Amino acid sequence: MLHLGVADGVHRVEDAYTNWYAIEDGDELTIVDTGHPRSWRSLQELTRACRRRPTAVVLTHAHFDHMGFAERVRKELGVTVHAHEREVPITRHPWRYDHERSRIPYMVRHPGFDRAFLAMTMMGALFVKGVDDVHTFAEDEELDVPGRPKVVFTPGHTHGHCALHLADRGVVIAGDAFVTYNPYTNSSGPQIVSGAATADSAQALASLDALGGLDAAVTLTGHGEPWRGDLGSAVAEARERGPT
Repeated sequence: MLHLGVADGVHRVEDAYTNWYAIEDGDELTIVDTGHPRSWRSLQELTRACRRRPTAVVLTHAHFDHMGFAERVRKELGVTVHAHEREVPITRHPWRYDHERSRIPYMVRHPGFDRAFLAMTMMGALFVKGVDDVHTFAEDEELDVPGRPKVVFTPGHTHGHCALHLADRGVVIAGDAFVTYNPYTNSSGPQIVSGAATADSAQALASLDALGGLDAAVTLTGHGEPWRGDLGSAVAEARERGPT
């Protein structure tokens, strides 16, 4: 589902409980994360709606539900894919990532997780491909892509997780540094993602410090609705809820 203009020059696409984003700059787009393999159709719909073309992909992280069409857009459209240097192993194999807990207990204890995972499966998540060629960046870089987002290093969910700050637009794309909907517990509100998909929950909570002081009117997460208002309040709520 397209949500055009969720922030200044930023569009949100929600496919099977997962968000990905597009940043406008002139007649070009930076795509942030790439949903599921069948999100390719959403990409085509988005480019028609906003009449702009993607020229870069930036990954907040490389879990399977954020890598959907990354390799396809690289091969078919010649778009460069960017990720943090510590994220490269997962960009090659999006289903191979460190996590603290098994997924199985969540299926039993939290009705709704199975529904989310089924929706992701129907969008092709089980068949996501890795990316053969990734341009790497380091923390605190301003990326030379449309919109020129600044990298905010937020490890924990994955070892190379990063958020993106668009300071001139008052926007943070947080990825899964925190989310406003957690598919594993079927719960809403600011929180870090459950240990079934997080490499180090303690580090993920510590990384919230990097977000808390940012000036942003809108924060866009990898799962759930946009957070509008004080980012520090969202960070405080996520920290209070802690790991699950």
